[in-house]
Parts: sequence; C-alpha cells; structure tokens
Amino acid sequence: MTTIVVSVDDAVRDQEARHIVPVSGGKDSSALAVYLRQRNPEVRFEYVFSDTGVELPETYDYLDRLENVLGIEIARISAMEQFDVKEKPGRTAFDVALYEHFAGFLPSPRARWCTRVMKIAPFERFVGSDRAYSYIGIRADENRAGYLGTGGAATKPVVISERPNITPVYPYKDDAIGLEDVSRILESAGLGLPDYYQWRSRSGCYFCFYQQIGEWQGLKERHPELYERAKMYEVMKRGRKYTWVDGRSLEDVERMPRREVQAKEEDGCAVCHL
Repeated sequence: MTTIVVSVDDAVRDQEARHIVPVSGGKDSSALAVYLRQRNPEVRFEYVFSDTGVELPETYDYLDRLENVLGIEIARISAMEQFDVKEKPGRTAFDVALYEHFAGFLPSPRARWCTRVMKIAPFERFVGSDRAYSYIGIRADENRAGYLGTGGAATKPVVISERPNITPVYPYKDDAIGLEDVSRILESAGLGLPDYYQWRSRSGCYFCFYQQIGEWQGLKERHPELYERAKMYEVMKRGRKYTWVDGRSLEDVERMPRREVQAKEEDGCAVCHL
C-alpha cells in the first residue's frame, strides 16, 4: 500500500482532522513537540505516549518535564486497555503480552512483536476511526525507512501506523531541521537531553534488545535493580535459551570488559527510539 505523505503546512491548515504528536521520551520527538507548539500555536496538537510499563525512570521524568514546557498534558496510553486487564501493582502491559499472548517468548530483532503490540496498537486505538495527522520526528539529516526503522534502501517512509485514516507528516524534513537544530530547540526550551543519554544512545524499554553491550553495562551501573529484573526474563524453552543479547546471557555480559557506546540512530525501532 502506498503511503500518502502531506507537508506540514498543508496538514496544519486542516481544521477538521486531529493533529497528533507521538512522543517516545527521546530527543527528536520531544523537540518536535516543542517545535510544533512554537511553530503553529493556533493548532490544537495532541501529545501521546504509549507506555509499556517498562520504560526507564529517566524517561518518565523527562515526559513530566516536557509536559511542563508544553503546558499541555501528554496522554499516557497502554496496551492494558486492549488486553482488557485491570491495572495491578507490579503487573505491566509487557508482562501480560509476554506471558498471556506470546507464551513467554521474548521479543528480538527477528520477532519484534513488542513494537506492534506495545506501541503501535495502543496508538491506533487512541486515534480510532478519526481522520488524523501523525507528526513524526524524522530529522532532515537521517536515513530511516519503515515504521520499524529497518533503514537501508527501502522506499517506505517511517510511519507509526499504516491505517488509511492516519496520515504521516514530517516537519523536520519539510523545514530542513537536523541534529544541531534539535539540540538547540531542547536547550532553548530549558529541557536539554534526557538524562539517560549520559549512558545510553536512545529511548525505549530498559531491557531493549537493541541495546549495545556498553548500554547493558550502563543499565547495571545506573539501575542494578532493573538489570536484575531483565535477567529474570531470560529463560530456556524447548531446548533453546532466550536471552536479550544474541548469543549471550546478561550474566555473560556482567563478566565482559567495559565497552564504549556507539551512536547507531538508524538501528532499531523508530517508533520507540525517536
């Protein structure tokens, strides 16, 4: 199916549709939320965050700060609503999906059910059948393709949803905004970068399988309790060991020398990491 793309100028003139800015807690989507608020204050933008229940504490803190800057509440949505499961202390949407829908099989780069179930499906439920524009924070200096951020030479643009009533808009592409501009927007708003960028290259769940060895080591140093929880998910099923890091368990990672974290923006799921 061909994805119809609309320019930001055309989108903001449409007063009959909803204007939705998905935020992940990452720098690009957060800066986009600020940028659009400043660029088109007359537009009633909606800001939404799909909460997996297993995000980093720094992500939640940053979203609170972003709300204060915007002066608008960010809608916090969850897959719990589609599971029709009541919230309970200690039970996350990820746990319900993992154990009740995927038989304990962990997501991986080859089976990324987490993005579809935990991020995209709640967003589509939030929009419903309404005609809406989805404003996506792909920078002018990026080369991403596909809503899962597969990169490469594919022509399919990054989208949050392929539903025909949800039209993607790329303000950064239209306005030629790159990484330096994003940093400037965040600094001028008094936000700066999320604290996790001190040891991690992007937003996402604390046990994201796209993390580099150095990022796992950073998680153990910064949040040892979360590292231990991540270890508890690793299991043996049908003769195969399911681990977050391909070919290694987190116990193996603990014994490895400290590694530097490399910037790899184009890898991973764009929905989670923008």
